[in-house]
Amino acid sequence: MKYSKLFGKTVKEVSGDVKLVSHRLLYQGGFVRESVAGRYYFLPLGIRVNDKIVKIVEEEMDKAGAQKMITPVLHPIELWEETNRTNSVGFELMSLTDQRGARFALGGTAEEMMVDLVRKFNISYKDLPFNIYQFSQKFRDELRARGGLLRVREFLMKDAYSFHSDEKDFKKEYKNMGDTYTRIFERMGLKTVVIESDNGYIGGDYCHEFVVESDAGESRFLMTDDKSYAAHEEVAVFKREMMNEKEEMLPMEVKDAPRGPTIADGVKLYGQPAWKQIKSIVYVTGSGEKVMAVMRGDLEINEVKLKHSLGGAEIRQATEEEIKELGSVVGFVSPLKLKIKKIGDISLKTVRNFSTGADEYRKDTLNVNYERDFTVDKLADIALPPADCLSSEGKKMVDGKGIEVGNIFQLGTHYTTRMKGALFTDQDGREKPYYMGCYGIGIGRTLATVVEVFNDEKGIIWPKSIAPYQVHLVSLGSDEKIRKTADKLHDKLEKAGIEVLYDDRDRQAGEKLADADLIGIPVRLVISKRTLESDSVEWKERNRKETENVKLTEIQKKIKVYYS
Repeated sequence: MKYSKLFGKTVKEVSGDVKLVSHRLLYQGGFVRESVAGRYYFLPLGIRVNDKIVKIVEEEMDKAGAQKMITPVLHPIELWEETNRTNSVGFELMSLTDQRGARFALGGTAEEMMVDLVRKFNISYKDLPFNIYQFSQKFRDELRARGGLLRVREFLMKDAYSFHSDEKDFKKEYKNMGDTYTRIFERMGLKTVVIESDNGYIGGDYCHEFVVESDAGESRFLMTDDKSYAAHEEVAVFKREMMNEKEEMLPMEVKDAPRGPTIADGVKLYGQPAWKQIKSIVYVTGSGEKVMAVMRGDLEINEVKLKHSLGGAEIRQATEEEIKELGSVVGFVSPLKLKIKKIGDISLKTVRNFSTGADEYRKDTLNVNYERDFTVDKLADIALPPADCLSSEGKKMVDGKGIEVGNIFQLGTHYTTRMKGALFTDQDGREKPYYMGCYGIGIGRTLATVVEVFNDEKGIIWPKSIAPYQVHLVSLGSDEKIRKTADKLHDKLEKAGIEVLYDDRDRQAGEKLADADLIGIPVRLVISKRTLESDSVEWKERNRKETENVKLTEIQKKIKVYYS
């Protein structure tokens, strides 16, 4: 491919809104352009990388025994209503109505579609298990699209769905897909950390994320030093250590509290650590019920865990007016008096003589002790793990941050018991619901993650497996012999099946070499007056500083060896 004819060239300037390295380099290198917020064009260079990622995923999925297919983009809204996901994911579900009045969802995921397809067949236990997958465009009405390809509203996903007779059989495929994902990402040069995570609106009881460590990511996770345990902060289990168990319980008393509404204000007033206070936050569920979350003052509420403790109910923090209606005051809410459901964190058992609000402005209650002075309706793990905490087994955990590139989910019978007729005939002749799993990889997000990991101050450094071209051929100088030699080498390499991007433009050497570094193809070949003196080409690998001269007659062989 001659660069002079390529649609989409490099640029120097980018918007000040572009913050992430991958966003900037993919824009500058001519790989992508934004249509509207969260929706991207993949230009010729970008789609070549995209297609190579797809090929790797497809090869590994096929090798793992999965079968490729495709579903329609428009999902009949009735399917989503069967599982009640029109309500549970309504905040990001995109829908439309056709001219006949039929309503559809633009697929953000395809569990309902796949179950609807499978239930159309007369399947017995002899046909199980099977895993069907697709590459399809997904639509999610994200409130905030950001970071280029890392958080978008429309994207290509590989999503797979497996159907089983029972959990035992499912677990074999869950491991198979986990191993397959590791191989997929390794082929692109990505090292992933597999962490426990929350199923969210997908449903089911457990899942795992494949995360690439990066400051550009939004996934905070915790991992023990020996890597025996790794979990997203939303589900991580950690040890609450006893703080002052030898301290004698003192009589409870109410005092004036000339402080502000925060835990930090309490620390300043009493000169005691944050853990000596009680944090009480009032929430309102989707049904309008008010619930109080209660915990030690040095911890933060984990709203994902809180939702689970409430049976999956949607929640929001109560307004100042709603707290006033309960008979309390923002910043001085107490678990002692209010007659609402209370969910307490297990950290309440680790401290003696808490201080807390008194449900009156600038009034506190001191020396409050759990069980002696108050109880909760449910004691559970509802806290975010703090930095440098210990695992439940007492092992030190370190914080990690990364980009989620893939997920594997246990679904169980979450969908097949909600969708009528999603049954197979077991060997005893009875109809039973399928046991399911699902497995996703975001293609564009994976592409951006590669760039976040593989780059330097000059540009992208593509791994061999997904580079847009194998060789970036550059001719330097206006001499006719240089041009003819470069043209001939370009044609020869292409004829041999080697992918070549040939910069044939009449531009200064500095500009052409800078563009080659920015685009990031693994091998750069330079033909110039100097190299032709020895009938050679200058060979430089993008991830190395050294150059060497290779005879024109040997260059094709060297490329083949490099990519073997």
